[in-house]
Amino acid sequence: MTQPAWVVEFAAREEELAALRRNVRARLGAWGLHDLVDEALLCVGELVANVLTHVGAGTPTTLAVELNGAALRIEVHDPDTSVLPALVPADLEAEGGRGMMLVGAVTDRWGVHLCADRKVTWCELATGLPPVSGHDGCLRMTRVEAVIGLYGAHRDKLGSRPTRLGITDGEEAAISVVTDLLHWLSAHGRDADDVLDRAQVRFEAEVLESPR
Repeated sequence: MTQPAWVVEFAAREEELAALRRNVRARLGAWGLHDLVDEALLCVGELVANVLTHVGAGTPTTLAVELNGAALRIEVHDPDTSVLPALVPADLEAEGGRGMMLVGAVTDRWGVHLCADRKVTWCELATGLPPVSGHDGCLRMTRVEAVIGLYGAHRDKLGSRPTRLGITDGEEAAISVVTDLLHWLSAHGRDADDVLDRAQVRFEAEVLESPR
């Protein structure tokens, strides 16, 4: 699955963290990534805390969270390019200094990207989802996955056991999407069987035309 980046701009303050965590939790739930919530919230907290500690409270900051197939990417942007986060060995008695060590421990990789007007501190968590072979960046795949993600989020709200929206769950969600579309067509006086036949013909034609 891929999802467009979710981006929020805010002033880095301690009181903003609770709202950020709630919003990130809700976003990951909608994407079916319940298993990554704890790690993602830790990363968001530590990356924002890094801005608070080393750049200053009130700093204009941007959080971006993006699902790109096999990786969940979290970025925190701030305008100070002179202070770079680093892994600093923390003494057992120290109250701080462990932030990036924690991020490094729970993520697959992390780093810092310097731009002309800002720095981007990022990390990535493996989702366990397979990449979409041969369809990277495809608008059709993006649309479909967005709809399937909504159906997965709706299922969780109805009280089903929360699980990562993998291929099996996606298949069930896709069946629900098609079924609902057929009901909608029927309610508007269209022949659902005729629409299915036409969709099948178009699908087979596009498969034959697509490069191997």
